[in-house]
Amino acid sequence: METKRFQKNDDGFICQNCGFEVKPLGYSSRNHCPRCLCSLHVDILPGDRQNSCGGILRPIRVEPDPKKGYIIIHRCDKCGEIRRNRAANKAQVQPDDIDLLIRLTAGSI
Repeated sequence: METKRFQKNDDGFICQNCGFEVKPLGYSSRNHCPRCLCSLHVDILPGDRQNSCGGILRPIRVEPDPKKGYIIIHRCDKCGEIRRNRAANKAQVQPDDIDLLIRLTAGSI
């Protein structure tokens, strides 16, 4: 049986990095804080919540993509794994901090 590559998991949460109350995205899986862009290393496949690492994924840079918008590159504090995640800067509810996304694109963080 084939496992789905993406599982919608759009629950709200409290950011483990900055304490911000993050609301559900509404159309996809919200997996990072719109204020500090940090996430938790809890997925193996997007939305599955099957990774036992649990470290904080910190944004190290952002890459603009002509089709997908901004792509946030995270590195896990605990295990060092690098993960890519689409930004939600155009979300209706709590859009990602565009100034922070631009600064990370320019490499000035």
